[in-house]
Amino acid sequence: MSGEVIYAIGDVHGEAEMLDRLHAAIFARHERDHPGAPLKLIHLGDYVDRGPDSCGVIETLMRLEGRDDIETINLRGNHEQMMLEAYEDGADHSGARMHWLINGGDAALESYARRGFEDPPQSHLRWLNDLPTLHLEPERNLVFVHAGVDPKTFPHCDPRIHLWTRSPRFYDPTRWDIGALKGWQVVHGHTPTRDFRPQAAGAPARRFNLDTGAVYGGQLSAGIFAPDKEVEFLSV
Repeated sequence: MSGEVIYAIGDVHGEAEMLDRLHAAIFARHERDHPGAPLKLIHLGDYVDRGPDSCGVIETLMRLEGRDDIETINLRGNHEQMMLEAYEDGADHSGARMHWLINGGDAALESYARRGFEDPPQSHLRWLNDLPTLHLEPERNLVFVHAGVDPKTFPHCDPRIHLWTRSPRFYDPTRWDIGALKGWQVVHGHTPTRDFRPQAAGAPARRFNLDTGAVYGGQLSAGIFAPDKEVEFLSV
């Protein structure tokens, strides 16, 4: 949409209060800098695990999807995938469940227990299962994904690449211009930046990493993608 401003948000990992503060900062910044322009929120995945309130994060995102004054797109991350696989398997002590629990799922379960749930409700699991792994803005050559893409097969990557990749080929934008990814910019999370600040890679910038380690004592960050403007960042 012409004039639309996109705010992409990195890995949340149960930090519901930080997410609320970042949303408030985004809405205030938008009103100040882009009054009247359409606003789109894109959350890049990893809403659950490790942090204090995975349940609250999911509830917040589900509510946002119901608003008609903004557009919200929520992508699936590898931690949502692990949660889904834990419950698809069905056995309490299955390998999938243990894999999820030791990667932060125990903290997610605690957040549900505080609300009286033994396990995530089916409404949450269905919502997670319906989340896409990739979002494209073709008019602006922008890719939004949790972990990354395969420059050789984009845009037809295996969805597990979207969730898990840390390929050196992806992390080096000078190796991208071999196929359909030529000319695109990619916005992702998944791998916390070393300095807990948003990262722009390439000259000019082609890859933006917005995982700034919120659950590890860092920040929760958003990238601001406004038409015909340099990318800006907002962190809390």
